[in-house]
Amino acid sequence: GEPIRVLVTGAAGQIAYSLLYSIAKGDVFGKEQPLVLVLLDITPMMTVLEGVVMELQDCALPLLREVIPTDKEEVAFKDLDIAILVGSMPRREGMERKDLLKANVKIFKSQGAALDKYAKKSVKVVVVGNPANTNCLIASKSAPSIPKENFSCLTRLDHNRAKSQIALKLGVTANDVKNVIIWGNHSSTQYPDVNHAKVNVKGKEVGVYEAIKDDSWLKGDFILTVQQRGAAVIKARKLSSAMSAAKAICDHVRDIWFGTPAGEFVSMGVISDGNSYGVPEDLLYSFPVVIKDKTWKFVEGLPINDFSREKMDLTAKELTEEKETAVEFLSSA
Repeated sequence: GEPIRVLVTGAAGQIAYSLLYSIAKGDVFGKEQPLVLVLLDITPMMTVLEGVVMELQDCALPLLREVIPTDKEEVAFKDLDIAILVGSMPRREGMERKDLLKANVKIFKSQGAALDKYAKKSVKVVVVGNPANTNCLIASKSAPSIPKENFSCLTRLDHNRAKSQIALKLGVTANDVKNVIIWGNHSSTQYPDVNHAKVNVKGKEVGVYEAIKDDSWLKGDFILTVQQRGAAVIKARKLSSAMSAAKAICDHVRDIWFGTPAGEFVSMGVISDGNSYGVPEDLLYSFPVVIKDKTWKFVEGLPINDFSREKMDLTAKELTEEKETAVEFLSSA
């Protein structure tokens, strides 16, 4: 088959180090699909990137046709089938969220424009770099000729964290848990919702609330653990989540490529236009989706209780404020 062109930005960084091997060995696009990996990073990282290229070569992977390291957007974004935007300006100590947004608006405006100019119009764009939802919205707004639906941001790591916490609590495997939902922003306001989640206990599928029988844990510590897991990893490891983030990116992209399993939905940050859950339009918000033929659809008709409504509105409010700040910077960037 023809190789597909896959871009990973921030390619000299921690997450990419775990991610590139999984992609190149066929975990994401299948064991038959050859690929060209395009690796973008900033100029000072080019020597490190050379080392990554050497290692990819040394893995002797049959699917990997070519590796292209670059610090130039016109090289990186050319004819892409998929763009995984991992690189972003990280938050440094003493940095206001506003400063972080300003620096990232500049990056994602530029990358959005490059996608618009050089990539295939069918390109799928996944934003990982934080603040992921708003960075994704900015990239999409800066690429007007690429459908908004082609842009998504990663909340799969939060989704996987939620599944895993439920599995640990019940002593089952993560595979036995399905249809958890992450609503909203990939930040500490996100709402991990298990009202519609099912778990397989001894061969029988039951609701998570019914299986766990501890509503105060589900409405309290469970939500807090998922919301603050990233910070907990940094505190313990002195570095942010990399292995688990890379795994979540693989899950997210594989589902875009091959679709979601029957009877299951996943969480993804997507454009809120036309949703039936009362989330304002023109936000990049995490919803439950099903995917078929590389196209996602909202999961419709899930009943929302008052507890959920409040949490969903809170994270929407944060995203609206972030968007307003970012759009201000966008007009001046």
